[in-house]
Amino acid sequence: MTFTRRATLAAAAALALSGVAPAFAADPIKLRISTPAVESDWHAKMLTVFKDEVESALPGEVNVEIHLNATLFKQGTEPAAMQRGNLDMAMISAQDIAKQIPAWSVFTAGYLIRDPEHQKAVFRGEIGQEFYGMVSDQMNIHVLDVGYLGTRQLNLRDDKDIQTPEDLAGTKLRMPGSDAWQFLGTALGASPVSIAFGEVYTALQTGVVDGQDNPLPTDKAAKFYEVTKQIVLTSHLVDAIFLSMSNETWNKLSPAQQEAVTAAAQKATAYNDEMRIKDEAELIAFFEGEGLKVYEPNREAFRTRVQQMYLESSFAETWPEGIVDRVNAVQ
Repeated sequence: MTFTRRATLAAAAALALSGVAPAFAADPIKLRISTPAVESDWHAKMLTVFKDEVESALPGEVNVEIHLNATLFKQGTEPAAMQRGNLDMAMISAQDIAKQIPAWSVFTAGYLIRDPEHQKAVFRGEIGQEFYGMVSDQMNIHVLDVGYLGTRQLNLRDDKDIQTPEDLAGTKLRMPGSDAWQFLGTALGASPVSIAFGEVYTALQTGVVDGQDNPLPTDKAAKFYEVTKQIVLTSHLVDAIFLSMSNETWNKLSPAQQEAVTAAAQKATAYNDEMRIKDEAELIAFFEGEGLKVYEPNREAFRTRVQQMYLESSFAETWPEGIVDRVNAVQ
């Protein structure tokens, strides 16, 4: 046995007797994120911002894996995957959450959230903490922050001036197929029609429907402007996406790691919001350049009718008492 080896063994024995163990670098914590978003979507790009921020703040401690295009889990299955411990992170919607927590259906209602700034104020304040607490307690998921997903507007194939819900009477408006979406179409004053998204262009072209609703980036991507004459800026639903992490993964993080992850999430959603708002503003000029009339109706008339119909509906029976007034009061 050489002197060097004897010295090493002696040192190890001394450490063992003293109760001190040699330190070894821990493997980085893997954070797998699944989303159906495509690479060009702002809410997909914001995940890269999140990854860069986290890995910069916690070098060697965290490894973020981003799986786009629903390659890891199908759209809508992410909450269950997080709950089973099969997925660390995802971006989930209020509609996803409401399937398990009916009180969350309040955030699927038209004209509750006014704009992206109001959205941030609501969910980063007392109301957000209350509703995020429900998600943690009942779904075992920790919501990191809210991101702006776009504001839905009316896109019509005729040029009739629309100022109030009464002006939409008899308008066949394509809406997504669920009861909640169909109810929103009725509340807007139209006659909602359920048609698959892939068939909407032809339905507008042939007059099967008189209009459809979507955020402006979707209207451009689907080329609905080719078969319509106007966009009415009703802004009837300010949509949201919630960057979330399973409680199982969240609880593995140290307080310092949790703080860094939260800060990274907020920087990521800020990037998403800024770029999406800029995109929507520029698209108004694009549609006008394509010959469409783009204007704002009497939004207060729409808002009053829609909120009243929701308050009188079965949806509202699951909402916490006074929640609409509380959300409306947030500035």
